[in-house]
Amino acid sequence: MLESLGVATPIWTMPVEIVGAIPFDADHEHASYDADAVHRFWLSLVEVDRVLTLAVADFVGKARPVHLFCGALDVAYTRFSGRTAPPHPGRVPNCGPHVMGEAYSHEVSSCGYWPGGPGAEGTFYAYAYPEPPGYRDVAVEPDGARWDGDLGEFVLPYEDVRGAPDPDVALLAFVRSTYVAAATTGGWDRAALERG
Repeated sequence: MLESLGVATPIWTMPVEIVGAIPFDADHEHASYDADAVHRFWLSLVEVDRVLTLAVADFVGKARPVHLFCGALDVAYTRFSGRTAPPHPGRVPNCGPHVMGEAYSHEVSSCGYWPGGPGAEGTFYAYAYPEPPGYRDVAVEPDGARWDGDLGEFVLPYEDVRGAPDPDVALLAFVRSTYVAAATTGGWDRAALERG
């Protein structure tokens, strides 16, 4: 249809960020659809988006609005220090190094929700790029949050947040404490980047 309008749009059919991915047009293995599960997943993304959007309130520096990564279907919120970062090493399955180079051209602190990872119901995660010295050793909140050496980021199981007395407070504690860890160990100019 786009070609009929004179808009040449090549489509790359390879899923990104997935080891052993099968091109969409050749994948006959993953053909099931559970409408109830998809609806519940969508509802979780709506709630995560709502809470991550609250995290924007105290940050006045450059930030990406809550965004969806199409590869692993994770939703995240990213803050920038304002300083350039060293070139990203790439190495993301089926994702060109130019994509990672652009995404991580400046120092970031990012936090989000991924439906995979060590949590049975998905995982909240937080990372800094480049990782400042001492970042992984900072104690973050809430209980259950920890550094995952295999992933190279802080993680918090979704079920820990869902089962918390106040899930919003638990998730905001994770977002805030991991950002403070990145900003402090990374020497960010917090006075210029945050509302008091």
